[in-house]
Amino acid sequence: MTGNKISDNDFALAIHGGAGTILRSKMTREREADYHGGLRRALEAGRIVLADGGSALDAASAAVMALEDEPLFNAGRGAVYTSAGTQEMDAAVMDGRDRSAGAVAGICGPRNPVLAARAVMEHSGHVILIGESALQFCRRQGLAFEEPTYFYTEQRWNALQETLAIRESGADDQDESRKHGTVGAVARDRHGNLAAATSTGGMTAKSPGRVGDSPVIGAGTWADNETCAISATGHGEIFIRYAAAHEIASRMRYAGQSLEEAARAVVIDMLAPAGGSGGVIAVDQAGNVSLPFNCSGMYRGVVRGDGRLLTAIYDEPLIDFRNA
Repeated sequence: MTGNKISDNDFALAIHGGAGTILRSKMTREREADYHGGLRRALEAGRIVLADGGSALDAASAAVMALEDEPLFNAGRGAVYTSAGTQEMDAAVMDGRDRSAGAVAGICGPRNPVLAARAVMEHSGHVILIGESALQFCRRQGLAFEEPTYFYTEQRWNALQETLAIRESGADDQDESRKHGTVGAVARDRHGNLAAATSTGGMTAKSPGRVGDSPVIGAGTWADNETCAISATGHGEIFIRYAAAHEIASRMRYAGQSLEEAARAVVIDMLAPAGGSGGVIAVDQAGNVSLPFNCSGMYRGVVRGDGRLLTAIYDEPLIDFRNA
């Protein structure tokens, strides 16, 4: 999906709640409404910032915080479990104005990991902090922490048990919703600046210590005013190996491709044949938006200056769910 060039004082925000959605056959009307509602709340959180003249970075952060607070999505409160029954969260932010970036990996405790990533960007001389040292840094910055019970959801715990049982049986797990999940936001503000933010709980039953593409700048997160802002979701190892987000920006910069051409070429023609199931959300300096994915679906949404909160889950047009 692309948009026409927007006016200089307009804005664009796109979000995702992860690729690899619940299978249509298992999705109830009530559950579907819940997902659309969560996406709409995140869009509105970012829209308020942009409509008030706020920065793309603030808007992307606000949208991701809203998604992290939703137990439906695999980030923050809804993070999945490792094979050891623990939770390890990753997040990243990037500012397109000067390519400032911050990321955290393998943490559990901060209520909003995206704020931990932003603290690294704004209050340290580093790009990525991990594990206990990252947690100590977050405490020094005064970030809000939660007890482990806050991050527990029965759905995620049951998914871990099901995945472990499938592995024990030797069967092939066909449920994409257990294999990957992430949340993210990309924005173009009224000043023409771009930003991206991504947050994830990783893969259900992943090995403790595994880090995916979300906090890897150029793989799962990227922002540069001269090209685009990207947040990815999918099979992180493949996205890292192909530097997916940076590849899209490079195709725009050096090959002269449009945002839509570059994003689709990477997601459909490059990642899919390599086993890189997933998708991206992308916005360019002109406010064009692209949301390609190569799997069963991707929780996603877009809002512009007209205030319409458009969302979708499967291979379908974005809709105003209130009027659906």
